[in-house]
Amino acid sequence: MENHIYQVLVIGGGINGVGIALDAAGRGLDVMLCEMNDLGSATSSRSSKLIHGGLRYLEHYQFRLVREALAEREVLLKKAPHIIWPLRFRLPHQPQLRPGWMIRAGLLLYDHLSRRTTLAASHALTFAADSPLQPHLHRGYEYSDGWVDDARLVILNAMAAHDKGACIRPRTRCVQAQRTDRIWQVTLEDSNSGQQYQVQAHSLVNAAGPWVSQLFEHSLHQPAPQQIRLVKGSHIIVPRLHCQPHAYILQHQDKRIVFVIPYEDDFSLIGTTDVEYQGDPASATISAAEMDYLITTSNQYFQQQLSTDDIVHSYAGVRPLLDNAANSAQTASRDYQLTLDAPAQQAPLLSVFGGKITTYRKLAQAAVDQLVPGFPTAGPAWTEHAHLPGGDFDSQPQLLQQLSTCYPWLAPQVLRRYVRSYGTLCTNFLQNCESVEGMGAHFGAGLYEREVRWLQQAEWAQTTEDILWRRSKLGLRLNPQQQQRLTRFLSGDQHPADR
Repeated sequence: MENHIYQVLVIGGGINGVGIALDAAGRGLDVMLCEMNDLGSATSSRSSKLIHGGLRYLEHYQFRLVREALAEREVLLKKAPHIIWPLRFRLPHQPQLRPGWMIRAGLLLYDHLSRRTTLAASHALTFAADSPLQPHLHRGYEYSDGWVDDARLVILNAMAAHDKGACIRPRTRCVQAQRTDRIWQVTLEDSNSGQQYQVQAHSLVNAAGPWVSQLFEHSLHQPAPQQIRLVKGSHIIVPRLHCQPHAYILQHQDKRIVFVIPYEDDFSLIGTTDVEYQGDPASATISAAEMDYLITTSNQYFQQQLSTDDIVHSYAGVRPLLDNAANSAQTASRDYQLTLDAPAQQAPLLSVFGGKITTYRKLAQAAVDQLVPGFPTAGPAWTEHAHLPGGDFDSQPQLLQQLSTCYPWLAPQVLRRYVRSYGTLCTNFLQNCESVEGMGAHFGAGLYEREVRWLQQAEWAQTTEDILWRRSKLGLRLNPQQQQRLTRFLSGDQHPADR
């Protein structure tokens, strides 16, 4: 690698970084991506798991962002039907918080800011007798958005970029980057071994997410052209609050909203908060005050009452928001800004500030559009109609039926998880297997050795956390003894992934 000059070097393996790497590689550019930890291990795996336009952003007049996000909902639903699917949301009406006319107008605008081809329109409703809500909540509204497995969205983009020829290097930190005329001289460090080495690139992309400004100070040794605002968003996971397929969007007294989302069949995901954050984004954790906030909001609406004892798991992510002088974290923009530093006769530097999961593909396309004038052989934008790996099927029920026919010896819940995590990719590790014994060691909850080895070899997984919390959500189901067994297996594996 030291003698090779890449055309594009992307720093940051979150959703924006992998999206840019994929877009650039698909245009024929020679791409390398480095990420100091596991892919998607920070903000991109700690979201509310939604592909949405952002209904509440309309209150802050962010119409362009909402329109772009609504259009991208339809694109992403087609690109990745295994990890993204429609979800209906119910909004109980509290007239003292927002008047009905305001909600109706907002939903009408939400329905028509962008063309819908997949999702149903919004409507008012009266809650039935079997409603899980408090008895005094009679009326509300229902509208559509989408669910996403955020961590797997990152992995699938990285896999697609690799398939297009990109070099993907997780657990590789950028120590230093210096311009030498038209070339970037970059020092990288293997986070496992501590070994440092040099690479060269014609252009550099800073997609470090919450670390985007720090990278200027620590590695580029120049002032950041834009500052970001770090805002922590925390979530709790509890046993499922109701058996209905709908998500709920709850209005709090402070005018914020909290989502309650069906999660991994048996749980409810409740979030998020907006808390100003200082410190290392990797160290963010939920506070006791945030737990109380989410539980109190849920208890105000649902018959099933919660306490902190009901929390099965929690997580916190730090959002890098544009610092637009907003008075509160709630009103800070979720938009993005691309900053290109390209002095004459010098290698360009493109930096990504802000952004949200729903608009990652458009952000990536816009970023590469800014780079391609320096690469005359680069192809046109292409990602809008291309499936992500495993997404080449018509519907989840149809694929599940096909897999059930081919592999009747696997438990239905295991096959269902394969469909919703891998799509058609699961046939790679199921190939030539004719019995459950052929799946190898069983670690619990339907996690078998064949799948683990696939995650190592094809998805860059190295640790128990990689597998149980990002490649899957089986950390919710494996007990401590089962998790320890997986850890021992990984540490004793003589055939680690070479990617």
